[in-house]
This record gives sequence, C-alpha cells and structure tokens, in this order.
Amino acid sequence: MSNPYARHNEESKANFDHVYDLPDPRGYFEALGSLDYLAPEHARRLFPVLLGEVRRGDGPDGILDLCCSYGVNAALLGHDLTLKDLYAHYASPELAGLSTEELLGADRPFYAELRHPSPPEVVGADSASNAVRYALRAGLLEAGFGEDFETSDPSEAFRKAVGNVGIVTVTGGVGYVWERTFDRVLKSVSEARPDGRAPWVATLPARLVDYDPLSALFSDHGLVTQKFAARTFPQRRFADAAEREHVLRELAKVGVNPAGKEEEGWYHADLYLSRPAEEASRVSVDELFGASGALDY
Repeated sequence: MSNPYARHNEESKANFDHVYDLPDPRGYFEALGSLDYLAPEHARRLFPVLLGEVRRGDGPDGILDLCCSYGVNAALLGHDLTLKDLYAHYASPELAGLSTEELLGADRPFYAELRHPSPPEVVGADSASNAVRYALRAGLLEAGFGEDFETSDPSEAFRKAVGNVGIVTVTGGVGYVWERTFDRVLKSVSEARPDGRAPWVATLPARLVDYDPLSALFSDHGLVTQKFAARTFPQRRFADAAEREHVLRELAKVGVNPAGKEEEGWYHADLYLSRPAEEASRVSVDELFGASGALDY
C-alpha cells in the first residue's frame, strides 16, 4: 500500500506541520490564508449537493470528515459562513491577544449565531488531536477523534460513532491518508451502519495523486469511482518557485497538462466520487453537478 504522494510531501511540498495541531486555529488560518488555500470553500459548495443525493436514499446521512483539522468543513457546511469569512474572523485584531480559552469563549457564540437550522451531523477524525479537540469544544463536530488510521485501527469509540455516516469527505488530506486509512474507515462505517453498506466517498486530491490504488480499494468495498470531468479546482498557490517547478516535473511524468492551472502557480485538485454501482449508474457525477448550479462560481 505505497503512497506515491508521500515523496512529494517529504521533499518539495511546503510544510505546514507546525500549524496543524496548535491549541487553536489562528496559526492555521494565518499560514494557509497566506497562500490562498481554497479547498474548504469548494467543499462548502460541492458537498451539500452530494449530501442531498445521499438523502434521497434510505440510508443514513451523516458526514465523516477525514483530516478534519479544526472543523473547517463542519463550520462551512453547518453555518452561514464562507471560507473568506473564517479567514477574516481568525485574523481579527480583537482575537489576536486572546488565550485559547478566551478564543473558545468568543467562538462558541460566533458559531451558534450563524448555525443553520438543520445542519448536517459531522463526525471528524484527524491525527492532530489538539485541532480535533478545539473543533469539539467550539461545538462544530457531533463527535471527534484524534486518531491516526494510517498506523492503528480505529478505537471502539470511533466505531460506535459512525453508524449514521452516509458520506466520507476529504478535502486537503488525500496523500497524507491513504489506503490503510480508507480501508479501516470503510470497514468501521459498514460494520456500524444498520444496513451494513459502505458510505459514499468524496475527495478533492491534488492532480499529482495517482488515484488508481484508492479506486481499486473502493471497488473492493463495493463502490464505483468517478472523476468529475468538467473542471478542476484551485487548491492553493505554490509557496515558491521550487515547489512550482517540482510539481510541473511530476505532472509531466504522469502526462498531466498543467496549462492554465499549475503552470499559473496553483495546485489544482480533481473531484472524485465513489458510490455503490446502482447509484453511480443512475446519475453520473458530471450529470449530478451539471444540474445543480453548485459550480457557477
């Protein structure tokens, strides 16, 4: 179960390890905002379409957000907020001098006031336990788990919490989590769900990622994987020229054309959706989003 993206992460990708597991999200938003990180904003627009489709069936409709960090996707899916709003919120001078406890005291009413009347139920998991803890204490997650599924099996508490999961989502995490994580997660969800079925999986991996190993794994769990063909999604700007040149070389090796995308200084991501065969055959991912209007931006 080798991960072809790992070498890029280790050798040439800008390193944000220092902000992924801080006591609160301010450093995360400062670092990622400096490079115009956009993946959660795409999720805010795309995932509700998928959730609506999941709800047309008879199964559960909760979300498991892998690599959930500080609950960013949960914040955007469950509240009247954009990613731009969150960048502005956490850069506010009024919050700069607060302790983590004081920031929590400000964040709880901030999110409560903007909460949708019927937000999706989001369970979060991330190896960054401090980040998950903050998301839980801020009221963003139904349940949260600081666990590393690449190195260990899910806890009993996790397995008991995912019985209502209808869709597994990952925005910026594919490549950090790989086959071991997805295999363990899908087994846990299938065993916990009353119908015993695997959940849908929706991801936004960078175009450097060879998705074939994950597609094969999902097939073993009874899921058909489709890539949205109409467009790609800008993820973030490159940190420097060296990162850009490395990405262009890697894309050339796999025959991916960077014109108008990575060539312009941005990582771009593809949208992949994995579903049971009967659902994938009923409406393709291209048809699903083509009719939704969610991509009109």
